[in-house]
Amino acid sequence: MTDRSPPEQNPFETTDSYESATAAAPVVTASPSPTSTPSRPVRPRRVVLPILLFVATCLSTFFVGWTRWQPTMLLGGMVDADFDPLLSDPLVEGIRMVLRSVSVSDGLIYMACLLAILFAHEMGHFLMTVRYRIHASYPYFIPIPISPIGTMGAVIGMDGLKANRKQLFDIGLAGPLAGLLVAMPVLYVGIHQLDLTKTAPSPYSLDIPLGLAWAMAWFQVPGYSLGDPVAQAQLNPYFMAGWVGLLVTGLNMLPISQLDGGHVSYTLFGKWSTYLAWGVIIAAVTAMALGAGWTWILMLILVLLIGPAHPPTADDTVAIGPLRWTMGFLSLSIPILCFPPQAIIT
Repeated sequence: MTDRSPPEQNPFETTDSYESATAAAPVVTASPSPTSTPSRPVRPRRVVLPILLFVATCLSTFFVGWTRWQPTMLLGGMVDADFDPLLSDPLVEGIRMVLRSVSVSDGLIYMACLLAILFAHEMGHFLMTVRYRIHASYPYFIPIPISPIGTMGAVIGMDGLKANRKQLFDIGLAGPLAGLLVAMPVLYVGIHQLDLTKTAPSPYSLDIPLGLAWAMAWFQVPGYSLGDPVAQAQLNPYFMAGWVGLLVTGLNMLPISQLDGGHVSYTLFGKWSTYLAWGVIIAAVTAMALGAGWTWILMLILVLLIGPAHPPTADDTVAIGPLRWTMGFLSLSIPILCFPPQAIIT
């Protein structure tokens, strides 16, 4: 995900790798025009905070994988049916259940696979900004250790006002494509390790996006029928990491506002993309009102506060060419194939 607001200045961190190129420009001896405006100085990138957040997200994702994606069991959220409140308490029983089911290997595999997907996604954005010399921050990963996922993904800050139409298209689409490139082989391994004929009590199930459902049917996962969710007890770390990768990609590619899909949609349709964004929002509200659940209500409120419309680029008249037009239209199908509408079903 990219945020077009300029990264914050921090005098104690390193500066852009290309700042020296600006300083080495030849000196112009002519007197400046009284109407000329000086260019904004290149702001330094933060280093310490992104590193700390990355480490925290590594620990957070390892922790939820270690608990087999039910970290709230430590709070007594799920205990044995024969639990006697006179002899113990929910917190102790929750810890006992966790210790009976934890897996260090699952935690490490989940952490490595998910962080690889998220890192590839953010590096897709970042390296494209370096290519076009658009100032951007390092990725800020967001740890959420009480969530079954363990993270809310990552974001980079970008000085988007300096990107023209073609540059913004490349920056917006590079992240999701890079993330999918890593998520696909992870999911391939995860699908082949699934056996849905084995059942056990589970606090929740995963809603399966359309593209993944087709893949599971194609590979004939034991016990799977098209449209079925997958219970928490049936998960393996590869499948869970790949599912989260699809969730992050599908969510970011929604053609709304500052999301990656919003960048791509604006470069394709210009100001008309606002109508597409409002169409997605109205469809989401309608689905939630008809019983799809209110899982995404906070995300919807955030989008409305930011505004569904996309700001103009530095130059909206730059042509993007037939290849980008084709890729852009095809990318509009990513949310349909990758986004699970109900996400986690309790």
